[in-house]
Amino acid sequence: MLLHFSPASSTSPPSPSSFTSNYFLHRLSISRPPYLEFPLKPRAHLFKSTSPPVSYSTKTKLLYPSANRADFRSYALPGFDFGSVESVLEAAGVLTAIIVVHETGHFLAAYLQGIRVSKFAVGFGPILAKFNANDVEYSIRAFPLGGFVGFPDNDPDSDIPDDDANLLKNRPILDRVIVISAGVVANIIFAYAIIFTQVLSVGLPVQEPYSGVLVPDVRPFSAASRDGLLPGDVILAINGIQLPETGPRVVSQVVDIIKKNPKRNVFLKVERGKQDFEIGVTPDENVDGTGKIGVQLSPNIKITKLRPNNVFEAFNYAGKEFWGLTYNVLDSLKQTFMNFSQSASKVSGPVAIIAVGAEVARSTVDGLYEFAALLNLNLAVINLLPLPALDGGSLALVLLEAARGGRKLPLELEQRIMSSGIMFVLLLGLFLIVRDTLNLEFIKDLL
Repeated sequence: MLLHFSPASSTSPPSPSSFTSNYFLHRLSISRPPYLEFPLKPRAHLFKSTSPPVSYSTKTKLLYPSANRADFRSYALPGFDFGSVESVLEAAGVLTAIIVVHETGHFLAAYLQGIRVSKFAVGFGPILAKFNANDVEYSIRAFPLGGFVGFPDNDPDSDIPDDDANLLKNRPILDRVIVISAGVVANIIFAYAIIFTQVLSVGLPVQEPYSGVLVPDVRPFSAASRDGLLPGDVILAINGIQLPETGPRVVSQVVDIIKKNPKRNVFLKVERGKQDFEIGVTPDENVDGTGKIGVQLSPNIKITKLRPNNVFEAFNYAGKEFWGLTYNVLDSLKQTFMNFSQSASKVSGPVAIIAVGAEVARSTVDGLYEFAALLNLNLAVINLLPLPALDGGSLALVLLEAARGGRKLPLELEQRIMSSGIMFVLLLGLFLIVRDTLNLEFIKDLL
């Protein structure tokens, strides 16, 4: 969720006198091979064994690396699948809650300091529904690119005197820094609260790895189904290559061999129940010439739950998990900037985020908890970047004012900087919505 100053009207983008939030996340920097039609289940992140934790993928890269924590990326077709209506609503609910929490942070930071607030909106553009209370307009808007809290500072329709001490622009620098930072702080607190709730309610998942790759699902009428592979099978070897205990490349090793062998027999050593035997599978050929067999693959692991014995253990578990996820988000952001040319094209908008959330919601409750926590942390970190249209950009302008001895930049220059950032974010958002919508599986089937 990106946050920035901007002009607020009922049908136009918000202005430099409002804080807005948009959410765009980086998709997995490793392209998803087109030969496995179903996504991986999100992995749990704690290990009983001494083997190093591993990380596999599902669809959207939420700005954290393939390291020690859950990873919601997918070895699936390069499209998204919304799945059931219930899972879509759950994912949309998570995203909406994060937007509301972020904007509530800004709103409360202003309200509790006596700073005038004029608008609180979820979404941008034309108003779909609204009500007024205590001189604040609360609204839901048409374009789901985030939300904003509006201030009457530069509103030409406001009858508040320009020198009113309770306008945000007339407040001391510290007051404004608190308001600008409050959205990020709210997301961080919310992320910890989600993890703590997970620890208390369902516990943290613990993985015990085993050799091979699990086949959780087989697509009907696919090559795998035609040649006898069944859900629940464990692939122990492929073309005579023994698969090790779960490791960083065990799934991709299977995927790579299948990709390189369209219409050529691939021999799989399979464990089914207590029996081991070989199955020959002939991958179908994709439009790009790669092979596909139509299965879902995941690490072969047994998952148990780690539950706290008391509230102190709960805080300890939640704290370790929180810092681990935060480290991954920060490290992933660093990797993104270091490989920007490769990752710039992997930004995802709200459609893709909801699609990933729906996929995770269909999988496990654990995954939905972690998806929500990671999304909060991602949005918090991204919003701190010192770029126009982000909280960090607004914060940079205030700190620049402090460095200039309290002298503000000319209002026209400040508005030009922020407006350019806002326009870029809105255009990017519309582009991502169109692109990600066209990547939805049912849309691709229609086309």
